[in-house]
Amino acid sequence: MTDLPDRIEGLVATAIENGTEQGVQVAVYRHGELVLDIAAGLADAASRRPMTRDTLVYSASTGKAVASTVAHVLVERGAFGYDSRLVEVWPEFGAHGKESTTLRHLLTHSTGVPALPRDVSVEQLCDWDWMTAMLADAEPLWAPGERVGYHAGTFGHLLGEFVRRATGKTISQVLAEEIGGPLGIEHELRFGVPAAELQRVAVLENDPQGHAIFASLPDEFPLFAAAPRQVVPDADFGNRVDVLTADLPYQGTLSARAIARMYAALLDDVDGVRLVSPERLAEMSTLATGGFIDEMTGGPSVWSLGYCVGWPGTSAAEDFPTMFGMVGIGGSGAHADRATGVSVAVTKNRFNPVDMSILQGVSELVTAEFAADRVVSS
Repeated sequence: MTDLPDRIEGLVATAIENGTEQGVQVAVYRHGELVLDIAAGLADAASRRPMTRDTLVYSASTGKAVASTVAHVLVERGAFGYDSRLVEVWPEFGAHGKESTTLRHLLTHSTGVPALPRDVSVEQLCDWDWMTAMLADAEPLWAPGERVGYHAGTFGHLLGEFVRRATGKTISQVLAEEIGGPLGIEHELRFGVPAAELQRVAVLENDPQGHAIFASLPDEFPLFAAAPRQVVPDADFGNRVDVLTADLPYQGTLSARAIARMYAALLDDVDGVRLVSPERLAEMSTLATGGFIDEMTGGPSVWSLGYCVGWPGTSAAEDFPTMFGMVGIGGSGAHADRATGVSVAVTKNRFNPVDMSILQGVSELVTAEFAADRVVSS
């Protein structure tokens, strides 16, 4: 490896110095080995607490990939299959014609249940029983598999309840037992954070310009059809104790090195742990919804089985068809590339819903560094 660590550290330092970022973590794995793990800036501006490599950072929908990984590991273990119907373990979900909905429909955001109620509150989001009862009784917007629409706020509870019914364990328990524990990251890869560990969580702050731009969007903005404005994450949302401690598997609070390690164990053996077979990896990370327009975002649909395919934060999958991952609305994100065996994660606590420059800048540097691996693999 050349001077990649120095260039990434310089990129992060410049962003912090010019005020674009406050605290940042970056981690990179290649073929199962950690090649970069840095933290810079502040986890809490008020107390001057530094951002460290084990600081937990609320990273919004970055965590959807963690929930998807739980599903794939359970499929690998034989707990259920991609074409298992949700009603096989969750009979109530069959109301209003949803009985044919499968795990595959859920992972491709095509169940027909992408939208939260317009008047949903944060308190209701954090109430597992209320959310799952509401989803079970929801009338689908389309027949399962007929269309695709980003399940911004429903994905986690749908998948989490299916996992709970099928295994008798919460999705957080399965995450700890099947992924976090074996990889030694159970304390750094969370849906809900135990109250005793909240002091490890970075404090978010809204980027004023980005927050203002997002706040000016009209109520007709497509995303608000899936997640009403009052529950779309921002710094205030991500700093709430009830949000941080609730089991909300459509989001995550984590460290960059933990989620990069999770992706690395999908690609390769990591200290004796490989989460899925190479054959399953190819199946679960290959574009599955090409040709669909996403009903909730209005852009091309680029879902594999639970991950976005292509360059992080874009709707173009064709240039990087072996790259898969998830980004969060605040600018954090993580992804992996089958062609190079590289996984990348960036977490940050300056919450900006319209700027992913630090994630994309790091991704550009890493992709250029290992471009030769892509050529060889092709």
